[in-house]
Amino acid sequence: MGERPRQREIVLPMGWGQRRTGQTDGQTGDLTEGSGFLKRPEVPKDLWLPPWEPLPVGDAHPGTGGQRRSTCTDQDRKLPVTAPSTSARKPASNSPADAAGPTPVMPGWLSIPSLCLLLLPWAFTIFHKALGDPAPHRGPHYLLPPIHEVIHSRRGATATLPCVLGTPPPSYKVRWSKVEPGELRETPILITNGLHARGYGALGGRARMRKGHRLDASLVIAGVLLEDEGRYRCELIDGIEDESVTLTLLLEGVVFPYQPSRGRYQFNYYEAKQACEEQDGRLATYTQLYQAWTEGLDWCNAGWLLEGSVRYPVLTARAPCGGHGRPGIRSYGPRDRKRDRYDAFCFTSALAGQVFFVPGRLTLSEAHAACRRRGAVVAKVGHLYAAWKFSRLDQCDGGWLADGSVRFPITAPRPRCGGLPDPGVRSFGFPQPQQAAYGAYCYSE
Repeated sequence: MGERPRQREIVLPMGWGQRRTGQTDGQTGDLTEGSGFLKRPEVPKDLWLPPWEPLPVGDAHPGTGGQRRSTCTDQDRKLPVTAPSTSARKPASNSPADAAGPTPVMPGWLSIPSLCLLLLPWAFTIFHKALGDPAPHRGPHYLLPPIHEVIHSRRGATATLPCVLGTPPPSYKVRWSKVEPGELRETPILITNGLHARGYGALGGRARMRKGHRLDASLVIAGVLLEDEGRYRCELIDGIEDESVTLTLLLEGVVFPYQPSRGRYQFNYYEAKQACEEQDGRLATYTQLYQAWTEGLDWCNAGWLLEGSVRYPVLTARAPCGGHGRPGIRSYGPRDRKRDRYDAFCFTSALAGQVFFVPGRLTLSEAHAACRRRGAVVAKVGHLYAAWKFSRLDQCDGGWLADGSVRFPITAPRPRCGGLPDPGVRSFGFPQPQQAAYGAYCYSE
């Protein structure tokens, strides 16, 4: 009887981390049939392969006379790249390495650096889209970068957002849109093909193309409103690779804290938003609150902001206002918009009309009648703050406002006008409407 075939473990490149064993014939190492394994592909007889053996850089190589080498030889460079064959291996030896058998090279594997190079462009594209910015591309740039990315304006003014083509593509459209960061969407404003333009939405009715020259795609917004502040995108669509520029419209204005007659911390987010709109304003953004803090706003009550966070500005650190730390913007972070209740920080800008004072000892209803006789209405809180900010209104007399509060504006502080060292709008709170002790602040356009 002949010698039984030896059992030896053969490692095959069948997948990630898989190992299979089978019977070999003990001479060539080929797998035998009948064991449920595929036979190793046969190597053509006329293809000579050197004995395959891992060789560290710098070790002696067979056939080099024992000389050490650190690079491959010209003969090695001409050899085809293929997996090693077991039919042309060295005679078997008793060493443990030979007993275990060689480990063939897994064809088609990617190295980590190669994989990173393949995924890097894709990752950058996803990153830019997440930020709302277009991903950079290698094609021609038709849009010129704006000289100023931030455009300043006031309510009621006309604002121009520049967008200029360096050279026009053969066929294109320009689309203007407003980026709504809180809602993660863009609102279309106007689309033009260079000859005709079409507006969309409420803002589209006040927007037009400037058309200073044939390459001018700038957007002109007439009668700027408080809600027009934000980011805008001018996008060139040519059907191949779109590109765009982003600009920011900022309004000059004033931030004021607001609470109702019931006392502090009465508003959820939606009630705070409505309250600001009723007082000729809108909820302030964090950027607007920070700007107001740098200009002297110090307030110890937390209030809602437009993005849904709750904060308050502190110039003089003190125990009731977050402790004796550093001054800054204190934050409660994002809160539940329906359940949590705080004050509101409102923002308003310049007025189209004017605010004036009517002296006297009037009740709230008499204040309304006095303003009507003068072709005006009782001013709102936002009106009074805007007049103090932009018209430098200074009046050392308390007067009724539309919400039932009594306030007066001071631009030149003095001892008998509130007693505070800084300019601002002073408040008497919410007296009884029947109390005849104050004048009235009226607003007319």
